[in-house]
Amino acid sequence: MKDIFEKIRENRGPLGQYSQVGHGYFFFPKLEGPISNKMIFRDKEVLTWSLNNYLGLANHPEVRKADADAAAEWGLAYPMGARMMSGNSNYHEQLESELSSYVGKEDTILLNYGYQGMSSTIDALVDRNDVIVYDSESHACIMDGMRMHVGKRFVYQHNDMNSLKVQLERATKLVANTSGGILVITEGVFGMAGDQGRLKDIVDLKADYNFRLFVDDAHGIGTMGPTGAGTGEEQGCMDGIDVYFGTFAKSFALIGGFISSEEKIIEYLRYNTRSQIFAKSLPMPLVIGALKRLELMRNDPSHKENLWKIVRSLQSKLLDNGFNLGRTNSPVTPVFLSGGPFEAANVILDLRENHGIFCSMVIYPVVPKDTIMLRLIPTAVHTEEDVNYTIEIFKNVKDKLENGHYAKDKIVYA
Repeated sequence: MKDIFEKIRENRGPLGQYSQVGHGYFFFPKLEGPISNKMIFRDKEVLTWSLNNYLGLANHPEVRKADADAAAEWGLAYPMGARMMSGNSNYHEQLESELSSYVGKEDTILLNYGYQGMSSTIDALVDRNDVIVYDSESHACIMDGMRMHVGKRFVYQHNDMNSLKVQLERATKLVANTSGGILVITEGVFGMAGDQGRLKDIVDLKADYNFRLFVDDAHGIGTMGPTGAGTGEEQGCMDGIDVYFGTFAKSFALIGGFISSEEKIIEYLRYNTRSQIFAKSLPMPLVIGALKRLELMRNDPSHKENLWKIVRSLQSKLLDNGFNLGRTNSPVTPVFLSGGPFEAANVILDLRENHGIFCSMVIYPVVPKDTIMLRLIPTAVHTEEDVNYTIEIFKNVKDKLENGHYAKDKIVYA
């Protein structure tokens, strides 16, 4: 029998194995200064394409004032305790009501953290007799939620409706003689590849199959649809989404999240979602800050308009210059290149050290072997100058990559 610590020392995990060379640079980097299109990395100013600050609200003056005023008035402790016991407030309930109105659902429950809230909501919605059918590219919070599910779960190929039908047939046969039901889980916008989930097509399948649809719209809330109410609004099928998840960590530039659904379902979740029942209530400054952000999202469309102006410019110019953006149809902008992990590391070092561009790098096993994905996140505070500079540098880097400039068996630019 091995000691637990001994096993950990021998196997540090798929990412942890690189910690000695990557910590503080490729992993856990420190971006400093005001949150904006340009920040400070290792004492140098860099053009930053790696923050999910879609609408540019993180450093908006009205938002900063609301946050500061709320912190001064309430502090970070209030309300004290879990909401069920002693941590409720009129502001919490106001935020839930306004979110319900925004996304067109009857009721809403706030989540202290989007990740844990998503996982815990899955656990609350299903029991051992129920079957979960989920998209193969679902986010880690969905996968962790399903790990708690003791019943069956079937995966369908990403955005493949024929594959989904096959799994729905399996699930339907399985629950036919039990008291179980079927929960389909997908995403509104997939955060790596940037493509939208085929929500309208899934909703249409309800005519042939009996299931409920749970959508994680972390990247869709605030960015998609005429009013920013999400990918369901974008595709004209919001009414067909039975349980809707949104996070505050992206467009809201905050912490927390919410679940919206019909009133009876939210009432059930309010009394049965363990990560909320047994956790301290969302602090008042975050609640009041979310109300201010929601006000701006609903009443000032310029933030979303500025975002999409940059998205269209960046993506069209990348495509015009021969870059592969995969299947994105959202602000998430993946740039696919060919190369191994050391080439990827050297590309990132060149971008950051020599050209002042900070973006995220994704390699195997998230993408196929010999593939490098540079993930760019446009925001409302980026400029056309930022776009044009990035295009020129990316063209240069792509040429060097194709000519073998980065083809080393070690990191050479550090």
